[in-house]
Amino acid sequence: MDQNELQWEKLLKIKTTGRDDSSSDQHHYPYEPTPYCVLERLAKSGYFGKKNLFLDYGTGKGRVCFYLSYQSGCRSIGIEYDKRIYTGAMSNKETAVSGQRTEFVLTGGEQYLVPAEVDRCYFFNPFSVEILKTVLAKIMDSYYKEPRECYLFFYYPSDEYMGYLMTQDELMFVDELDCRDLFPGNDLRERILIFEVG
Repeated sequence: MDQNELQWEKLLKIKTTGRDDSSSDQHHYPYEPTPYCVLERLAKSGYFGKKNLFLDYGTGKGRVCFYLSYQSGCRSIGIEYDKRIYTGAMSNKETAVSGQRTEFVLTGGEQYLVPAEVDRCYFFNPFSVEILKTVLAKIMDSYYKEPRECYLFFYYPSDEYMGYLMTQDELMFVDELDCRDLFPGNDLRERILIFEVG
């Protein structure tokens, strides 16, 4: 683990490192936290501020929620279906510097009803495209009940995600944060795709 990761963990007073695929299956993918260098780029993108309510699908131990709440002042909600990993997020909430602006819900994304205030959603390939379809339908339901500016962020998107997202009339591709310079190998998936709902 590089120095940057350790420094952020210490500053935020959380423990979120390491991959966990003990509960992964064909529909739920392993827990792997978004690298802090990617989150730094996301936080500087101008899409997050104090007025936003951010929703992280497959939050794991809560890294993205804690980081963005700390950096931008936004409130955040993390959804996690794995009870053991969710326990890690709750334990981090007790020590995290931004814990008071963060909440976690133990549920699957396909069951979660999106609150009307949520206007930012983040995905790091947490589940299959089948589940993504259901999750997007729930986001759309929330949006149509309460129209608002709403952005979806997809980090390291799979070909399946890309293929599906680009065919959705309710989603408009608005931006891309290129992250290839942060890692060796010039991996074309090292980016965050940003879509606006509407």
